Amino acid sequence: MTGTLSTILPLENGDRLSQIEFERRYQAMPHLKKAELIEGVVYMGSPVRVSHGKPHAQIMAWLSTYWIATPGVELADNTTVRLDTDNEPQPDALLRFEVGGQSTISEDGYYQGAPEFIAEIAASSASYDLRDKLNVYRRNGVQEYLVWQVYEQKIDWFRLEAGNYIISNPDSSEIIKSQIFPGLWLTVPALLGGNLAEVNRVLQQGLATPEHQIFVEQLSHRKN
Repeated sequence: MTGTLSTILPLENGDRLSQIEFERRYQAMPHLKKAELIEGVVYMGSPVRVSHGKPHAQIMAWLSTYWIATPGVELADNTTVRLDTDNEPQPDALLRFEVGGQSTISEDGYYQGAPEFIAEIAASSASYDLRDKLNVYRRNGVQEYLVWQVYEQKIDWFRLEAGNYIISNPDSSEIIKSQIFPGLWLTVPALLGGNLAEVNRVLQQGLATPEHQIFVEQLSHRKN
């Protein structure tokens, strides 16, 4: 009956909800593919256009290659993360340490705490990915945050320093190198141009460095 305490209302864009009520409504809508709670406000994804799906696939291809080569690192795609009582995003992609990192897996199967790396595909610089969500990730300690602005054809890679995000600038070869995940190298012009072969070639260079080999050894010790 409408108005009874047992009624579970549907999620709506702009709803202001607690984390508990957000999850209750989300779980009651199994057909819903994506919803996020950002600063206590519900954001729901619209049908995914090619302009989002293709960059997302390219990011996943790049990160998947790193994941395969780096035991002890975990990659997740569109997975809910409980950050705090007002924020439960569902990042396009994330990397985290399986052991000894900032995040854990809750008993009911959610990530809890800040992953070390998050990537988002944003429509433009006006997107909430570069406003409210950026501040949420910074405040909760996401160490590196990559945002691909589709319409501007621009990629920003932020890194956390002294509580603030600063832009990671490419080197003279137009390569950006992760400070948290050794060997995770990205050639931004190739990615923006859809040249995945070049993206992979540069990543393989990073994976062949001594720094990456040392990192893999360190990760293996964490499991023992």
